[in-house]
Amino acid sequence: MDINTVMQYGSYLLIAIGVMAFIVSAITQVIKSWPGLDKLPTSAVVIVLSLVLCPLTLVMIMAYLNQPMVWYMIVACVIVAFLVALVAMGGWEKISEIWQRTKYKKGGGQ
Repeated sequence: MDINTVMQYGSYLLIAIGVMAFIVSAITQVIKSWPGLDKLPTSAVVIVLSLVLCPLTLVMIMAYLNQPMVWYMIVACVIVAFLVALVAMGGWEKISEIWQRTKYKKGGGQ
């Protein structure tokens, strides 16, 4: 395997982490706006979503490609899920701040 192939797969991995972090952040934003679920810790929601969505995405991709699942793919996917959660939590603070600034406030005529 040459360096170009390694760099290509590394780029794919970074893109996948970014896309999954965006999806996890968007779903977290929706879940946290539901009544009753807004008291859940945001970081716990992000970690659980990452640990559910990343392996689910891996299974869907492998089924689409008609490739067999191997045990080390699942292990790597769980490790990557924690990276996705870390990226999503860092981005979550900015998204939450923007959401709170633009959220419609009841009363006050605005």
